[in-house]
Amino acid sequence: MAVEPLVRKVLLRPPLLAMAALLAATGALLAAVRFGGAVPETVPGLPDAGPVTAWGLPLARTAADLAAVCTVGALLLVAVVAPGSGRRLGARRMRVLALAAVSAGGWLLATLAGLVFTASDLLAQPPADVLDPTVLADVAVNTPQGTALALTAVVTLVLATALPGVTTCGAARWGLCVALAGLVPPAFAGHSAAAGNHDAAVIALAAHVLAATVWTGGLAAVTATALRAPSHTAAAVRRFSPLAARCLGTVAATGAVNGLIRLEAPGQLFTTRYGLLLLAKTAALIALAVCGARHRRRTLPALEAGRRAAFARLAAAELLLLAATVGLAAGLSRTPAPARAPESYDPVRELLGFPMPAPLGGFPWTPLFTEWRFDGVFGFATAALALAYLAGVRRLRARGDTWPVGRTVSWLAGLAVVVVATMSGLGTYGKVLFSVHMGQHMTLAMTAPILLVLGAPVTLALRALPAAPKGGRRGPRELLTAVLGSRYVKVISHPVVAGVLFIGSAFAVYYTPLFAFLMRSHYGHLAMLVHFLAVGLLFFWVIIGVDPGPHRIPYLAKLFVMILTMPFHSWFSISLMSSTDLIGAGWWTALDRPWGASLADDQYNAGAIAWATGDIPVLITTIILAVQWVRSDAREARRVDRRIDRGDAGDPLAAYNAYLASLHARDERIRMARAGRGDARKPGARAATPAPPVDGEAHSMEDRP
Repeated sequence: MAVEPLVRKVLLRPPLLAMAALLAATGALLAAVRFGGAVPETVPGLPDAGPVTAWGLPLARTAADLAAVCTVGALLLVAVVAPGSGRRLGARRMRVLALAAVSAGGWLLATLAGLVFTASDLLAQPPADVLDPTVLADVAVNTPQGTALALTAVVTLVLATALPGVTTCGAARWGLCVALAGLVPPAFAGHSAAAGNHDAAVIALAAHVLAATVWTGGLAAVTATALRAPSHTAAAVRRFSPLAARCLGTVAATGAVNGLIRLEAPGQLFTTRYGLLLLAKTAALIALAVCGARHRRRTLPALEAGRRAAFARLAAAELLLLAATVGLAAGLSRTPAPARAPESYDPVRELLGFPMPAPLGGFPWTPLFTEWRFDGVFGFATAALALAYLAGVRRLRARGDTWPVGRTVSWLAGLAVVVVATMSGLGTYGKVLFSVHMGQHMTLAMTAPILLVLGAPVTLALRALPAAPKGGRRGPRELLTAVLGSRYVKVISHPVVAGVLFIGSAFAVYYTPLFAFLMRSHYGHLAMLVHFLAVGLLFFWVIIGVDPGPHRIPYLAKLFVMILTMPFHSWFSISLMSSTDLIGAGWWTALDRPWGASLADDQYNAGAIAWATGDIPVLITTIILAVQWVRSDAREARRVDRRIDRGDAGDPLAAYNAYLASLHARDERIRMARAGRGDARKPGARAATPAPPVDGEAHSMEDRP
């Protein structure tokens, strides 16, 4: 049999394609493990887990990754990619959910096997010697790797048991979210967690794993659709193609970040085994990007025309390449990174994730503008939000609509302020000095939100996102509209609730043990900053926001809410300056900063910064509110003038003016009638003709002839 017909026969049959993908992943894994030196050499006299663990651990990791891809792909097919309408799932999608439950069970078994091999590797004992439940429980509770695997096992157990009972599309979406959450814990316990800039490395790795899994699983789902349900292929590809492009960009960006963190010099790409494997993975990513470009240029138009064979072949080949990349990534995760110079133990590094920064000196505190550190969450989030906003503006202009340049500038400036507040010296020294942290807090809660809400991102999204076809499934625009009209948004966007959250959250964080607890974890500190930004956005959206919302209160009420809220902010600032109790004393004492002001003086400076920086945003907000008020009145006046000019009978003001005119005409008729009677009483005057009766009036006796 010729080679090409054989390849086509394999690629176009799902069972054979799945087997080929498994072989590709396994072959790439074995090659990567062998080449990268992931199998350690046995040293005489030292305990060793043995070759079963050395090879079994990466194999279990690869099996878990492939099972996760199958689970996510099946759920993605049901919840996002597959065409359909209605809340209830049909028989075909129920079968796909059953497949997701089976693959979740395989994911669970592979994860448990990985836990056994991890315990064997950590304890340097053969797998048979660590099968004691107490030993495995101890590893799961007391080691980061074991805890991550245990969390993943819990997630997969929930999926395997709950998915067979799912019957609605909404529940399938929740299942997809749970499956994606199960991918995150191993990222917090791998090599990246021990890297120099471990915060950025871990976040970048988590985003990398999520994007790669969604991409691979989605491609598997689309390929299965092309082979099993040809009539639905075009619709599935239209839904998946933009998501695949975003996943490709995320995988490339996060992979570059991880490479920069793990390698000390670019030359290590070509001189170390880890670098060469990284280059191989990069080459595979480039090949996948080429496949995506070919899809967009050639196979997608053919698919729209009803010819699916070329698309199915290319998608199947791309899926095999992705499976090999998964195996390569699993081998790379077991490959030791280039050795770094040994570092002495530093308790400050353990607390902060970086050494104690240099003392603040010069004027005006130049290290605040030079000590930049990349933060994965805010870095990737601001970049994605900027690109999404610019894409929306471009879409509007492409169809001939306009969008104010000022709104675009305001949005980008707000994102830039967020970047400065989180990744400049404010982010670095915000963990060391309470005063700098307070400046970071005020910037995120009272400066960036003003610029962001004036950018009107919700209005742009509602105008740029396409509407779902009539009778079809709800798209992003419909989901956004549903969220804006939900009961939750109605409650939190009430002016009183927004004001209480804006001020009350500061008291709740700083005047409870919560502040010291959040400061001890990078992710707790990150959650605190995100919370401050969120409550600031909510408050200023209610006051000066131009986006649609459930509550449209009058401008006078907005001014009253702001005037009522700001004194509580001043009270908070004064309480900081006058307090004799140290806020977050446990954190600052453990940090033991050897330079700068004392803890009490630094807290006083924090209160002063909160007081001083609060007045400027309030003044700016008041000016913006006044300008919006004047413009609103001007627009209303022009609207009324246009309705009057059109003679619109439905205009309330025009009806009121007509009512006043009718009253004036009636009074004029009565006056003329009475004037005529007075002339008739004069000598020689002619008898006046009686005036016609006024509507709604009866003649008096003297008015009768």
